[in-house]
Amino acid sequence: MSLTPSNMLPLETTAPDFQLLEPKTGQMRSLEELASDKATVIMFICNHCPYVIHVLPELRRLTEEYLRKGVSFVAINANEIEYYPDDAPDKMVELLEEWHLNIPYLYDETQEVAKAYDAACTPDFYVFDKDLKLAYRGRLDDARPGNDAPLTGEDLRAALDAVLEGKPVSIAQIPSMGCNIKWKRD
Repeated sequence: MSLTPSNMLPLETTAPDFQLLEPKTGQMRSLEELASDKATVIMFICNHCPYVIHVLPELRRLTEEYLRKGVSFVAINANEIEYYPDDAPDKMVELLEEWHLNIPYLYDETQEVAKAYDAACTPDFYVFDKDLKLAYRGRLDDARPGNDAPLTGEDLRAALDAVLEGKPVSIAQIPSMGCNIKWKRD
């Protein structure tokens, strides 16, 4: 595994639109349909990355808490599945069920959405405000496999709290770190 940081899409960027398959339902889902009028979190994750697996307990707690506050969460898997079959759509459904995640988990087969968001790693988090302007991009918190830092979600929570309160999010944002997105080979 190659430790890769976020690319840090410029703040105030408008959320790129998408229309992606949700394997759990077999339906195509769009940003317009899934976005919240309060805050929308777009996260690039996958099934096999140890950095994603490490944060899943906090991700479940955080999504449960903030869904009640009107925040929308959308997980996207952009990994190439020919060489990484553990990230295939059927395995995405299994991950949702295993972790009791009640969020849309979409499959970016063409990887065009990941490129539009300048996503680089898993996990990679983006918080958009009510106008779908980027307010935060970066890490969940400083916990990583093997570093003994507690899973708190403090960085993402602070950004969400600020957006929900209509306050500016600190521009001191630390990139997420994780496995690189598995891009298709030419």
